[in-house]
Amino acid sequence: MGIKGLTKLLADNAPKCMKEQKFESYFGRKIAIDASMSIYQFLIVIGRTGVETLTNEAGEVTSHLQGMFTRTIRLLEAGIKPVYVFDGAPPDLKKQELAKRYSKRADATEDLAEAVETGDKEGIEKYSKRTVKVTKQHNDDCKRLLRLMGVPVVEAPSEAEAECAALCKNDKVYAVASEDMDSLTFAAPRFLRHLMDPSSRKIPVMEFDVAKVLEELELTMDQFIDLCILSGCDYCDSIRGIGGMTALKLIRQHGSIEKILENINKERFQIPEIWPYQEARRLFKEPVVTCADQQPDLKWTSPDEEGIVAFLVNENGFNNERVLKGVEKIKAAKNKSSQGRLESFFKPTASVSVPMKRKETSTKPTKEAANKKSKGGRRKK
Repeated sequence: MGIKGLTKLLADNAPKCMKEQKFESYFGRKIAIDASMSIYQFLIVIGRTGVETLTNEAGEVTSHLQGMFTRTIRLLEAGIKPVYVFDGAPPDLKKQELAKRYSKRADATEDLAEAVETGDKEGIEKYSKRTVKVTKQHNDDCKRLLRLMGVPVVEAPSEAEAECAALCKNDKVYAVASEDMDSLTFAAPRFLRHLMDPSSRKIPVMEFDVAKVLEELELTMDQFIDLCILSGCDYCDSIRGIGGMTALKLIRQHGSIEKILENINKERFQIPEIWPYQEARRLFKEPVVTCADQQPDLKWTSPDEEGIVAFLVNENGFNNERVLKGVEKIKAAKNKSSQGRLESFFKPTASVSVPMKRKETSTKPTKEAANKKSKGGRRKK
């Protein structure tokens, strides 16, 4: 879910913090990608017609492999250096949210069965997406494929988005790519949306700058975290009746959740009986991530052609010719990306100073200037 309504809140109140970018503008950039979010997108978009999905001969879903293979190749062809970060164990506080999602999927499964039985096409499309879950097998498949493609894989100790943000803070990568807005709540310096969107090539990448977020909202990072918790996050319920705009007004007025609770109209706003907002705040401020000196060196290597063919073609029934073409694209892209970004080709040049105009004390030319003018004005015969 991420942070509820944060995109609109920023668009309305901090428009300068976000800008549209072309996909190709990230040439030469290292980007940390939330792998599970990408896999989820592939599962709900690629190859789904009703309840049908891309599968191999054994009936195992392969939509995630198709999406990961083609999308990663597109990134590499654009000169982008992707780093896929996978979730570790979720924090205890998030287990409640995961339990809610499990319950919703169970309800959606029943609704889907009813829609199939009645031939409700809209219902089939709607509920089939709600039943999708990224499994350990999906993650393991994608890790194996990415390593065969020569793309680095990072396994986070806990939340992938927090690990992505840590990589960005430590200058291991340029930005974080995900769809969940809580990458900003983890203080990722630069955050990208739609970089991995598989549905269209026409959707521009949206880049967010966390420093400009704070500057335009006139909040500290601590206050921004409290704003996100009030708006609605994955770690705890929010106060019923408080949306993004109200949360922003309250934070600006009172400065913290504690001060808001001291002054809020408790008859109008329903505060959850058990509301672990302090623990949620701690998870955003001090997430479980890999220490800076233990973060891995990120290396992009040549693809293992035989391994890719064996995995995709032999084990999962992919078209051999298409896979081989994909491998050739990876090889070509690796040579291209080694060129670096355009600005790295140019060294700073000495600036040409323009002398300041001196204050004129007389309108008459000096004797030296008059002589020069006289000489310059003669024509050769």
